[in-house]
This record gives sequence, C-alpha cells and structure tokens, in this order.
Amino acid sequence: MSDPDLQLRAYFDAVEEFEPEDIVAAVHRFRQGEVKEVNKAYCPSTAQLCDEVRYRKQMREIMARAGVKPGTILVQ
Repeated sequence: MSDPDLQLRAYFDAVEEFEPEDIVAAVHRFRQGEVKEVNKAYCPSTAQLCDEVRYRKQMREIMARAGVKPGTILVQ
C-alpha cells in the first residue's frame, strides 16, 4: 500500500480485537528491530503485525501463569 493513511487504517482494523498492551509490545519490538522474521527495510504487513501481537499475548499469558508481574526485569 502506498497511501500511509490507508496503511494505518489497515493496521488499526487488523489489531482491533487485541489488547492494547499486546499491540504496544509488538509495535515496540518492530521499532527496535527485534522481530527477526521481517525485512527491516519495509513496514510489516498487517499479517506480520498480527502474528507478533498474538505472540506478545501468548508471552504475557505465560508470564502471568508463572506469576511474573508486568514490568519485571527477568534478565540483568
């Protein structure tokens, strides 16, 4: 998509079913270049964004079941 407004709307539509904290975590990982499966020269597709948001959700749920509080630093 070449129109930035259309791309942004597509992102919002794609992630509307997810929790804000998972979306923010996924976007942060993309911005920091931490998502290995994507070409960093291009913006992620909506499918790639959703995959990462789902992964962040899974990680948050695993951490919650393990009793780790949000914001806890696990590796120092």
